[in-house]
Amino acid sequence: MKIGCVKEIKNNEFRVGLTPDNVKAYVAAGHHVYMESGAGIGSGFTDNEYVDAGASLLDNAADVWKLVDMMVKVKEPLECEYPFFHDGLILYTYLHLAADKQQMDALLAGKVKAVAYETIQEADRSLPCLAPMSQIAGRLSIQEGAKYLEKRFGGEGILLAGVPGTPKANVVILGGGTVGMNACKIAVGMGANVTILDISLKRLEELDNLFGAHIQTLVSNDSNVERVLKDADLVIGSVLIPGGSTPKLFKKKYLPEMKPGAVFVDVAIDQGGCGESSRVTTHDDPVYVEDGVVHYCVGNMPGAVPRTSTIALTNATLRYGLAIAKAGLEEAVKNSDVIASGVNTYLGKLTNKNVALAHNYEYTDIRELV
Repeated sequence: MKIGCVKEIKNNEFRVGLTPDNVKAYVAAGHHVYMESGAGIGSGFTDNEYVDAGASLLDNAADVWKLVDMMVKVKEPLECEYPFFHDGLILYTYLHLAADKQQMDALLAGKVKAVAYETIQEADRSLPCLAPMSQIAGRLSIQEGAKYLEKRFGGEGILLAGVPGTPKANVVILGGGTVGMNACKIAVGMGANVTILDISLKRLEELDNLFGAHIQTLVSNDSNVERVLKDADLVIGSVLIPGGSTPKLFKKKYLPEMKPGAVFVDVAIDQGGCGESSRVTTHDDPVYVEDGVVHYCVGNMPGAVPRTSTIALTNATLRYGLAIAKAGLEEAVKNSDVIASGVNTYLGKLTNKNVALAHNYEYTDIRELV
């Protein structure tokens, strides 16, 4: 199979879909890899490293898109890339279609076979291709939140850990999944007061066993969320429904009750966000203030640390990509329910139930189509 990888063009996105080691793996399996020149520079990988690994370099992205059977990316295609879609192309990347109807319609019109990292689900319900970026985003959320609590960024001017004789910051984490747990780990490590909310009592018990007296666990409901937000200095939104739109737990009516200069980091923004007041921002212009609360809603947070993010991501995505390339998507779906769970669009049909529900579109089971 002809495998392609192009340079990411989303704002301040420096990750790349394939590392030189990934190229070696595809080439060793008998495939041909085409890389756009300069695609890996932002993550610290040179063109020479890709050539040494066995890739063919092409000077522009359009030539790569036209030539390949499967395109491996990091972020969803932007509108200027839609004309490169063609019937039967396998697109293997993050898609987040529940928050992006325009892209979904373009994939359907182009009859693209789109496999989304974020919906690939193992039998134990884990999300292996989403997990590494969730780990990074969770850890970054505290790092970024601590920065924007500084007065010069509009924050209230509080040090997350405090010092002897001063109050520590109150950190509230909405959602105890992978993002929430990693945010909790960093916040606890920095010495903040941490409260984490989740709808699952089992998950709260796991977090309590893990962090003990260092955190407060609460069941996530409107009353508890509103109560803890009044004293919060930093709020992390880390709610996820695989493939679906994120529920709006952080409501606009809570904003006037919060501390002026408190910070809200909406890690769920790429799935629509868990805040009613959330809107997508970029690394160039990451924050805005609404009702006195600083909102950080960057849609590609891990792109800020591309070397770490690229290696972590491709460690997870490579084995599924190799399976698709070896058998073709149709046989891979027949052989693996895990790969089947990743297919969001297939030759003009929408094949992810949560995405279909988000847009009120007709859903077709991928197994009926292959």
